[in-house]
Amino acid sequence: MKELIDQFLDYLAVEKGLSQNTVKSYRQDLAKFVGYLTRYGVANIKNVTKHVISKYLYFLKDANLSPNSISRNLVAIKMFFRFLVAERITEDNAAGTLESPRLMRSLPDVLDTSEITKMLEAPDSRNLMEQRDKAALELMYATGIRVSEIAGLTVDNVNLDMGFVKCTGKGGKERIVPVGQKAKIALLKYLGKCRSKLSKKTHDKHLFLSRLGKRMSRQSFWKMLKKYAKIAGIKKDITPHTLRHSFATHLLEKGADLRSVQEMLGHADISTTQIYTHINKTRLKGIHRKYHPRG
Repeated sequence: MKELIDQFLDYLAVEKGLSQNTVKSYRQDLAKFVGYLTRYGVANIKNVTKHVISKYLYFLKDANLSPNSISRNLVAIKMFFRFLVAERITEDNAAGTLESPRLMRSLPDVLDTSEITKMLEAPDSRNLMEQRDKAALELMYATGIRVSEIAGLTVDNVNLDMGFVKCTGKGGKERIVPVGQKAKIALLKYLGKCRSKLSKKTHDKHLFLSRLGKRMSRQSFWKMLKKYAKIAGIKKDITPHTLRHSFATHLLEKGADLRSVQEMLGHADISTTQIYTHINKTRLKGIHRKYHPRG
């Protein structure tokens, strides 16, 4: 089965163009499934039936996996069997008619505008490395790009004269995202002073560089956010996605249309973007309960 999974993962990466992170997730989910099959003596993929897969889903449920995690595992199995049938490795799509458990999508944490302001103002502009951090924070909030996207940005991806960045999202898809004036100012300051010193060490073309002049890792952006959230006195659990969620929520609150926000976020399906309309409704209900005399 390992060889079949490797073939499937190559197909996802080469023919479907899925990102390394997505392919890695499929590998982990399918490895877990094969481990379950091995424990119960199912050695041949042709012996995997709908009943076997159903039992596996109940096994995941008993292991206290969330409906979202179980659904993700089932999607991996479904795509794997679809691939096997297409390649004529098996005739029966054992996972074809199985339904995913009802998704309970939790609403992501969002910072309000005052919290955003405190965090963006936390870096000390007199410190060269904190100029870099200020530029990175401003850009993340200005564009809503993912942490993997900002880590992958090069200097050539930024056009401050025109006011946009070009980033590569999931599946290698490129998109153009506008950059606001405050982010532009922070970036110009970083590029003019801090980055020019860092890049002399390695001549690395990435936009955001470490002290050693190398590309900043995703983990470095996480640590940076945690640092400035603490300085700003924010108690919420902050991740790079928190700025992405805040970007989308604040745009919609100010009247931006859903399609434009979808395009800026790089969502393939507008239903993914629609979660932010639920955030708005939840926030409005909270405000109503707090301030209405009969709330």
